Amino acid sequence: MNTKLSVNINKFATLRNARGGNNPDIIQIAKDCERFGAEGITVHPRPDERHIRYADVFALKPILTTEFNIEGNPTPEFIKLVLDAKPAQVTLVPDAPSALTSDNGWDTIANASFLTEILAEFRKNNIRTSIFINPDKLMIENAKKVGTDRIELYTGSYAHDYPQNPQTAISIFRESAIFAHEIGLGINAGHDLSLDNLAFFKQNIPHLAEVSIGHALVCDALYLGLQNTISLYKSKLNLV
Repeated sequence: MNTKLSVNINKFATLRNARGGNNPDIIQIAKDCERFGAEGITVHPRPDERHIRYADVFALKPILTTEFNIEGNPTPEFIKLVLDAKPAQVTLVPDAPSALTSDNGWDTIANASFLTEILAEFRKNNIRTSIFINPDKLMIENAKKVGTDRIELYTGSYAHDYPQNPQTAISIFRESAIFAHEIGLGINAGHDLSLDNLAFFKQNIPHLAEVSIGHALVCDALYLGLQNTISLYKSKLNLV
């Protein structure tokens, strides 16, 4: 199965916002990522707009030629943004406004009614849905029950444990992916995936539809250049 590379461009926006103005140009960055081979663009607008701004979302939507994925905490403002922009996919992430980065998946049991209502609204508007989730079969089973199309496996623990023991690090993710596929869920993954650990993840996770990668990819691009970096990430996914 081909696995799509969606480039999260948040960190480019962080760099722009640090100085003001429009350098780097987020629109051009997104166009170049697509031109260099990315199959998707991901943004994660937060309430304080410390990187991607809500205005960026509307500027990006008409110029993108690949899949547009908007991820974030489904506050009323976020829900309105997604319904107005109508991306290909929305990924719901349970991060607090003060969170530095997303660091946990949904409790799909405690939040079942909340998620069911929101997911139904997005589906009614023909937006594919995904929810950020830990590699936990019970949470995955209930993700199916609340009506999501896909899950995005939170891979923070995999990235942390991979240097010590790759087989141990991947085990629970492989089991979770197999289970998710068996019950009819699509499988995405993201968080701290890198050139060091991506190939092993891809080789061991069946039915992996998409990875969303931002921080590591942007860091690599500082040394390797954006075009070369995207090519290297795609090679890890066996796409080139």
